[in-house]
Amino acid sequence: MSSLAPALPGLPGLLKELHLPAFREGYQSLAATAEKEQLPYAQYLLMLAERECAERRQRKIERLLRQSRLPLEKTFRTFDLDRLSAVVQQTVNHLLDGTFVERRENVLAFGNPGSGKTHLVCALGHHLAQQRRPVYFTTCSLLVQELLAGKRDLKLARTLKKLSRYQAVVIDDIGYVQHDREEMEVLFTFLAERYERGSVLLTSNLPFSKWEQIFKDPMTTAAAIDRLVHHSVILELNLPSYRLEQAAKRKSRTEHTRPGDHQKSAGQDNCRRPKDNPQTQEKKTKDTAQK
Repeated sequence: MSSLAPALPGLPGLLKELHLPAFREGYQSLAATAEKEQLPYAQYLLMLAERECAERRQRKIERLLRQSRLPLEKTFRTFDLDRLSAVVQQTVNHLLDGTFVERRENVLAFGNPGSGKTHLVCALGHHLAQQRRPVYFTTCSLLVQELLAGKRDLKLARTLKKLSRYQAVVIDDIGYVQHDREEMEVLFTFLAERYERGSVLLTSNLPFSKWEQIFKDPMTTAAAIDRLVHHSVILELNLPSYRLEQAAKRKSRTEHTRPGDHQKSAGQDNCRRPKDNPQTQEKKTKDTAQK
């Protein structure tokens, strides 16, 4: 017995024209289910609409993740939240509802190299994309080059407008690479344009007290910090390097297994060492006697 209701001529074409792929693919199976369970027409329509909306939401999430350029592996699933202090964990939990982007608040993550800053803000970015919020990830160096190219081609306003479409822009490693004054001027232009219009999530190894190294000018530095901090959440990740910790653990495991490996290797060498033939043994004996 078929689990599909009879197809209606012309209906698939109409549903395609209306851009309802889930309706087109599921109306027959759901019609058979509704008939079997004697569901009212309104319930059948609701089931179809729910399927269509669920598939649209999933397609939008996939599209947003592709456009975001976020590193695929840096999600909360692969991030060890237990490394964070209780205060930072609580702050991160408050950020997970995503409403900070509606308030145009920034998230500023500071810490030593390897402390997990990039992973954490990228995980937040993935979480925002799952909430169907547009996110864009870039390193500071790539962003500066993109802005400089726009300025050179007299299209800086267009570049800034493109970036304004994202509710959150993730800027990784600000201050990690030193830039010249012109490069920092376009970065400041971006931050000024973004102020109270969209969220910025950034990471930096440098505390604010050293940001004059980035912007090259005390006035510009103060103005940039003022715009970032005014509506912001600051995450201080004063943690040892995760990469160094993992390397130390691997080294420790290797050292624990090494003695047995040496014994095994030595045993194998003894087993594999060829024995001298009688002539060779006789020659060694004579050589020893002559000495």
